[in-house]
Amino acid sequence: MNTTLRTEGLSKQWGAFKANSDISLSFTPGARHALIGPNGAGKTTFINLLTGSLSPTSGRVFFGDDDITSLPQHQRVKRGMTRTFQINTLFAGLTVLESVMLAICEREGKHFVWTRTVAQQHAQIEEAMALLAMLKLERDASTVTRSLPYGKQRLVEIALALATKPKVLLLDEPAAGIPQAESKELFDVIAKLPREVTILFIEHDMGLVFRFAERITVLVGGKVLTEGTPEEIAADPRVKEVYLGEAEHA
Repeated sequence: MNTTLRTEGLSKQWGAFKANSDISLSFTPGARHALIGPNGAGKTTFINLLTGSLSPTSGRVFFGDDDITSLPQHQRVKRGMTRTFQINTLFAGLTVLESVMLAICEREGKHFVWTRTVAQQHAQIEEAMALLAMLKLERDASTVTRSLPYGKQRLVEIALALATKPKVLLLDEPAAGIPQAESKELFDVIAKLPREVTILFIEHDMGLVFRFAERITVLVGGKVLTEGTPEEIAADPRVKEVYLGEAEHA
């Protein structure tokens, strides 16, 4: 099967502590794949290994057919792998439009020419506004980012990620810290992202996971417990016992 991203025996160990152990997963083009598990299961460590912010103790990461295990983070971004974080990382003093334009210019290997006004960056404005429209942020284009509600700030972070034109988008708890009503709106927007973008996300809200994901991998103790469709995961008694807390005990 054609894969956008896959791992073979990926492991990370600090001393005797095994954060990830022998994880072999594949993600197909256009996948909507959730990574769930209890606190300390190794989910963020796995994302960090995919993006290159951590080096594995053993195992390999493949992007398409290419082994990217030794590639630094910035080269993985250039190949099409982009992530967001549990706590957003934004250009707080810039407007939403300026922030997205800056990300576009960085992708193109250009920088703002400060002798020209923002209004003169025609191609970047057009692309940035199209991204903002996709994420329902066009009305906030001239708003300073720090002034936005937290839910919209998370959308701006996704806009910055999309400005890199990723093939794979890694979302680390995108709904963290957002009121429930706003988190549903956030995932409604994420659900409408182009199918050419493969999405792998970590999320603790099971309602959002089962509503949005098409496949789910469950990590426990740094290992893969199981993987399947939302229906298969919801019916698995092991998942209920270790994560959902719904197992019936005699």
